[in-house]
Amino acid sequence: MPVNSETPETEAVDNSFWATLREAVRGSKRDFTEGPIGLAIFLLAVPMILEMLGESLFAIVDIFFVAKLGADAVATVVLTESILALIYAAAFGLAIGATATIARRVGEKDGAEAAKTATHVIYLGVIASLFISVAGLIFAPYILAALGAEPQVVEHGTMFMRIMLGGNAVIVFIFLLNAIFRGAGDAAVAMRVLLLANGLNIILSPCFVFGVGFFPELGVTGAAVGTTIGRGCGVMFAAWNLFRSGGRIHVARESWRFDPGLLWRLVKLSSTAVFQFLIATASWSALVKVVAVFGSTALAGYGITLRIIMFALLPALGLSNAAATMVGQNLGAGKPDRAAAAVWKAAWFNAAFYFLVGLVLSLFSHQIIGIFTHEPEVIRYGTSALHIIAYGFAFYGLGMVLETAFNGAGDTWTPTYLNLLIFWVFEIPFAYTLAYYFGWGPDGVFWAITVAFSLLAIASGLLFKRGKWKLKEV
Repeated sequence: MPVNSETPETEAVDNSFWATLREAVRGSKRDFTEGPIGLAIFLLAVPMILEMLGESLFAIVDIFFVAKLGADAVATVVLTESILALIYAAAFGLAIGATATIARRVGEKDGAEAAKTATHVIYLGVIASLFISVAGLIFAPYILAALGAEPQVVEHGTMFMRIMLGGNAVIVFIFLLNAIFRGAGDAAVAMRVLLLANGLNIILSPCFVFGVGFFPELGVTGAAVGTTIGRGCGVMFAAWNLFRSGGRIHVARESWRFDPGLLWRLVKLSSTAVFQFLIATASWSALVKVVAVFGSTALAGYGITLRIIMFALLPALGLSNAAATMVGQNLGAGKPDRAAAAVWKAAWFNAAFYFLVGLVLSLFSHQIIGIFTHEPEVIRYGTSALHIIAYGFAFYGLGMVLETAFNGAGDTWTPTYLNLLIFWVFEIPFAYTLAYYFGWGPDGVFWAITVAFSLLAIASGLLFKRGKWKLKEV
């Protein structure tokens, strides 16, 4: 940070920090391929962390209100989220293609091609969301039953799942449009999109769940209605920012001209990324199936814990996205060493910070779970899950930055192979063995999660040091 020689150093540092913080929140116009690396990461990371906090609030808000309706209602949300996780995977995959490609074009100072890439990402999003909507509307009750839901959960949860899956376009596009802004380095816009969407969700969800005022009382279905409306408004605000002039990226009329070659390059890059996240998120669905055998209370405790973990870890993804943008733009500018230095700086900071977060969650797991439910058995399972999973938080923070950095470089295959090996070859059999063969029950699943993510971080670090990602073209 620069220091003003005409004022005391402490005052100058304070002023410099707050000025930089305001710049980060308002939106910086700096070139992130030049200047101090730490400053560039800070300017990108602050709005991205706030954005991810906003994304994580969707999970926390819904489970907070739905938990008041009982374990069956929570089980409905948990089972639906295990499928929505696949949609998140598709959205994340498409978003990776958007961020990596647009960041590379921005680093090359090719704004027209960056805008053209943005329109073709939108084309892909439309196709994907339409397919998921049709499948979700038709097969919702069968999906719940296949996941092991009890009959009453299927009966009351079908409409919730139909709304969430049928309206998946708002999930897909809030990820895609924000990924476009992140790749361009316009992270403050993505932050505002999530703040708007979450503000509406926080207001509308309890109104629809409990029937506040003139709102209908829809129970668990109301959470789906409030969330979908909130996200939909966020998507409209993001689209307005993309199509207006004045930002780092502007989509003009000529940007929509269809380019089959560009679309195919995005499909190849994004399809690998989608597969990567499907591997990871489908493993969570498989673990839900293992836990569901122990009943709705175990599933509810596990679900509440996952929401808390998501809330705690999504800010780490914000810092990871900042590192990914730095990687893409600096590779585009021909500065691979600067890209690597940015990743390691972000990774070690993330690991140190999340060591402290994990310590807090481990020490106060019972009290934290108690905020969301008063059912003793649910609290017992949730406390155990949070206590065990929090042990690996330092590794989670480190691994998330490294994996996201590969994707920012357009090297989507390396984390795909890692996810396949760690989650499917190791984690799921390990969880099953601990839970059933050794009789650890749900605790076996929780320990498997901690060990698997720790191994993933170590493997990612070793492969990142090899540096093959620096040679990737997008």
